[in-house]
Formats: sequence, structure tokens, C-alpha cells
Amino acid sequence: MTEQWQQDLLTSIDRGELLQGTLSQLRRKDGAAPPKTIVRPIQLKQGLHYQFEYHYANKVTHENVVPQMAGAKLLALLNEDYRQALVKTPEADLQLLFSKKGKATVLSKPPTGSVRQPSELQHNRQKQRILAEGAAAPFLVELGIMTKEGMVHAKKQDKYKQINRFLEMVTDVLPHLPKDRPLTIVDFGCGKSYLTFALYHLLAIEQQRDIRIIGLDLKADVISFCSGLADKLGYGNLTFMVGDIAEYEGLNEADMVVTLHACDTATDAALAKAVGWGASVIMSVPCCQHEAFKQIQNDTLLPLLSQGLLKERFAALATDAARGTLLEAIGYKVQMLEFVDPEHTPKNLLIRAVRGEKQAVSSKKWEQYEQFRNFLHLSPSLEAMLGDRLPSKENQQ
Repeated sequence: MTEQWQQDLLTSIDRGELLQGTLSQLRRKDGAAPPKTIVRPIQLKQGLHYQFEYHYANKVTHENVVPQMAGAKLLALLNEDYRQALVKTPEADLQLLFSKKGKATVLSKPPTGSVRQPSELQHNRQKQRILAEGAAAPFLVELGIMTKEGMVHAKKQDKYKQINRFLEMVTDVLPHLPKDRPLTIVDFGCGKSYLTFALYHLLAIEQQRDIRIIGLDLKADVISFCSGLADKLGYGNLTFMVGDIAEYEGLNEADMVVTLHACDTATDAALAKAVGWGASVIMSVPCCQHEAFKQIQNDTLLPLLSQGLLKERFAALATDAARGTLLEAIGYKVQMLEFVDPEHTPKNLLIRAVRGEKQAVSSKKWEQYEQFRNFLHLSPSLEAMLGDRLPSKENQQ
């Protein structure tokens, strides 16, 4: 008997409305099936097809299937090989989770995509990436993302897409950075510094801008590796240092601050530093928001807060909502963006903040923040860290 989700999936494929399907979590580890399969529509000379992209350990292969056969093939893979899938349609994003006995649990979320026109599905149409495949960037070769010929290694496709996505987000806000003087950029918690090197390559090498970038991390071995690679590449204005975000005092001002996956209140420390330096652009991907989880209280929301998993996710969203509204209250324009696809990591929200020209405080945003904070009984660290920069009766407008 065909279940409703199966019938809906077949209907979407027949109508040409399946936007993408990502299949993962193998039922068996015998090597017969690829660890991941991605299904997407493509437009060939013969008409609409669905491309099955099979991701093996060391290679990626493709198979183009007509819609009349694609539905049955996709269901067979789900029923036989995989325990998890993310299926995107114009109506909804469906998360499929299969038990050991094959029973499906279906979680429906609001859609994140729309039907594309045939011209957008051309098989030979390549996405124009800032770091294009076929043109080897030296830092990508050294970091094991690309071959010397400029081809992306199969295992590094996700990292390659993440780097390009980050640079796209940076490119959008470059007009907000000063143009009449050298730029100073700080990357807190830089780790192995894929994105730090990418940022330097984009601005200093390709755009020939006068910049210096400082990467900061607590791990001495990682900093040693990054420093050695910067020297090897001849990136003279890229410096790496061992240090803690909250205690770093090496600058009086910075134009752009990046912080990726700084844990819990370390993100708040980085945001406060950025504000104190008068940063024109802030880009932050938070991680492990534990503070709000311990504080949050509200009897009306008890059905949500009494479930640990739901409370954890809600606390993370509440934390970032508070952070964004605090930044808006002191004059930043804030956007919450999806950094990478959710099938790669749940930690995929990026806070992008651009300082307003006048940086005037906003009483409206401050009132919204206070109501939100009090409703949930929160005491966010960022509020304390920002101190007298926050609105008051004297400086509200």
C-alpha cells in the first residue's frame, strides 16, 4: 500500500516539481550503495530528466533518468538503502526518517525553494562561483580542496561550496567597508582558516585591496599550521595568533569581524569586541547556545520548554534573535542567513550585521528587545557586554 508521502513524492516528480532530494545514512555498510545520493531536475535536449548524483568515498557519478522512471527509482533507494532524506518541493521541505523496520516518520517544514524555469535547469549551465573550478587557487590546493589542475576533490565538495557561499555573502557587503584607507579584518576562532585564507585571496589577491587580516584561535598547533601556510603562500598581511576572544586587546579598531562557531558566550564576546571597534561589517555563525537554555522560563511555553530537544533548539533561536535585536538597537542593519544547506550541518545560521551610516540608536528595537527578554526571563551576556552603548533616555530617537 502506497503511503501518502510516497504518493506526494511521485506526484511532484511527475509534475516536474521535485526541487531536490538528498538521501543519506545508509541502512547497510556493505559498500553496495553510495553514502549519499542527491537528486535534482535538469533540462536536456530530450526534455526534463532527473539527475541522480552518487557520492562515493573517492568519486562522484551521475545518472540521468526520465521522470516516468525517476519516481520508482527514488522510492526504491529510500526503501532499500537509506534511513534519512531531505526532500524539497514548492509546497514543503520534507525530512524523512526511517526506522530499522522501514517505517517512515515525516517532518514537514515551510518550503525553502521554488520551481525553476527550464533555462535554469540546463545540464551544461554551471553556477558562477567566486572561486571557479578549473582555475586553481593556491590556498585551495594547499588545503586539499583542489588539485593543481583546479578540480575539486570529491570529498571536499561541501567545503568548496561553503567557502564560495561565504565569499558570496562577503561580496554583498563590500560596499559598506571603507574605500579610502587600508582595511583591518579580524577572524575570531579561525580554526584551520579555510575561510580566512579565502577572504585574503578575494580581497588582497584578486581585488588588490590594501588589507591586513588577523586570525585568532586558542589552539597553538592550528595557529602554527596556519602561520606556516601564510608564509608559504606569501600572504604577508595575514597574521595568526594564539589568544582568547574575550581577552584580546591587540587592536583599537577594526573594519570587519568574522566569528564562526565560537561556542556559547564566546560569540557574544566577539560581537561586543566588533561593536567596540566600530566594525562596519560583522559576520557570525553562532554555536552551542547554552546560556539561554539555562535561563529561559515561561509558563505559557511550558509544552515546548518541557521537552529537552525542543527547548535546546528554541533557546538557540531565542539567543540569536536577542543578539540580532541588540545589534539593531545600536544602529546595525541585521540579516539572519542560511550559511550552508541544513543537510550538511544544523549550525548553519549566519548573523550578518552592517553598521548604519549614522549608527543612531533605536528606541523601537530596544523596546522590542526588552519585551522579548522579559517574556522569556533571559539575561543575555551580550547586553551586559555592550553596556552604555545601549539605548537610554538621553540617546534614544
